[in-house]
Parts: sequence; C-alpha cells; structure tokens
Amino acid sequence: MSDIVDEAPEHFGAREALLDRAFGRARHAKTSERLREGRLPALAFSAVDGEGRLVATVRLWNVATGDGREILLLGPLAVEAACRSDGLGGRLMRHALNRASLAGYGAVILVGDAPYYERFGFSAGPTGALDLPGPVERSRFLGLELRPDALAGACGLIRPSGALAPADRLLAILPETQIVAAQAA
Repeated sequence: MSDIVDEAPEHFGAREALLDRAFGRARHAKTSERLREGRLPALAFSAVDGEGRLVATVRLWNVATGDGREILLLGPLAVEAACRSDGLGGRLMRHALNRASLAGYGAVILVGDAPYYERFGFSAGPTGALDLPGPVERSRFLGLELRPDALAGACGLIRPSGALAPADRLLAILPETQIVAAQAA
C-alpha cells in the first residue's frame, strides 16, 4: 500500500523521471505546460511505497479565467506502470480534489482523457466558454466545480496566476532544450 504525502524537494528527480516515462520528453511542448512553466504549484502530492520510493504524482496550479476567476489547473497526474491496477491514481485524485476543496478553491480544470476523469465529476460542459493558450482537443478540456456555480458563466483565455518559481528552482524545472536556448540568447 502506498501513502499519499505532500510533495517534498527530495521527490523532484523521481517525479521528473516518472513524468518522462509516462508522457515522454515531448510533455514540455503541451499547451498546459504554458500555464505551468516558471510557476510553483499551488498543491502537489506524491504517493510513496513502503520503501519511500515515489510511485505517483499530481500537481495543481493557480490559473485565472479571462473574467478573473481564480481556479486550479490539475496535471500532470502520473502513476508507475506497476501500480496502475491498484486504484492509486483514483486515490491520488480524490486526495488532491479534497485538499483543493478544503483550501477554498471553487473549481479545477484539466486537459485529459474524459472517460477516466468523468468518474471524479469532470466534464467538458464547464469549460465551454474558456480557452487555453494553445491547441487543445475540446473534448479533453474538462472542468469540475468544487463549489456550486464556481464556473457558471466563466469565459475567456486561461492564464497563469500562481507564484513565480525562484530563479534557482527555475533552472531545475526547465527542460534541457529551454536551458540551452536561454544560454545561447
């Protein structure tokens, strides 16, 4: 059985390796990444096994709708292949959504597989008048209201609104291609 804990600095390397295995290095080019890059997560959780190894991760990020509502962007969620059949992803999702609700957030959006996320209450309906800063399949752009009507009438372009990462942490989270490009400029 894995324990769900707040993400800790020592999880960084294992988390990045897990995300590379789950999504590939091209994950840095995804639209949702534009909202995360250079920012600190609002909430971040890790699942660790009995030996303390990170086996799953999820993060939530502060973003704002075009009409100024502060909400969360969930992602990425990743679970080690060997742990995918034991419900760990679901446990991690429920934990993250519960903590977001307890922290007072009204809504969560994400880009993901609708059949997977529908069981947690996500649907494309709440994001109908929202846009992301890049291409996205509309059927994968999902929302969940943690408070009634938190996304009712929400519209416009989603933009990052969370705390900026300190420069020393930014170098640790940027993909190598961005670091090389920045050094060349």
